[in-house]
Amino acid sequence: MKVVGLDIGERRVGIAHTDETGVLAVPAQVYRRRCFPEDIDFLAQCLRQERAEAIVVGLPLNMDGTEGAQARKAREFAEALAKVTGLPLFFVDERWTTKEVERAMREAGESPSRRKEKVDALSAVLILQAWLDGQSRV
Repeated sequence: MKVVGLDIGERRVGIAHTDETGVLAVPAQVYRRRCFPEDIDFLAQCLRQERAEAIVVGLPLNMDGTEGAQARKAREFAEALAKVTGLPLFFVDERWTTKEVERAMREAGESPSRRKEKVDALSAVLILQAWLDGQSRV
C-alpha cells in the first residue's frame, strides 16, 4: 500500500512516502507553502503522482495531549486535502518529531543551515514510520 506522510507547518510541508514494499518511510521533499488553494492543489497532485492510497498527517498536540491552535490548523488542512483527493486520512501524534530529528542531525554533524532544509521531510518520515509501525501490530 502506497501511503504519503505529511508534516504540515505554517511555512512548509514535509512530505514522505512509503518505499516499494510499503514498509519503510522515505523522505520525498519539502514544499514551501504559498496560499491555501495552491497548497491543496500541489499536494493533491503529489498524492496522485505517488498513487497514494492513504494520507498520514502529524498532529502537533499539546503536551497534555489536547489539541491547540496548531493541531486544529493541521487537522483542517488535512481534512480539506482528504476531501479533495477522496483518500482515507490518518493522524499521528507528532509532539516530539521535530526535536528528535534536530537532535539526530546535530549528533550526525549536520550544519545548522543544512538541518533547516531537511528537518520537515525527515519529520514527515518519522510521522509516517510511526503509523506504519502501528499498522504492523494490528
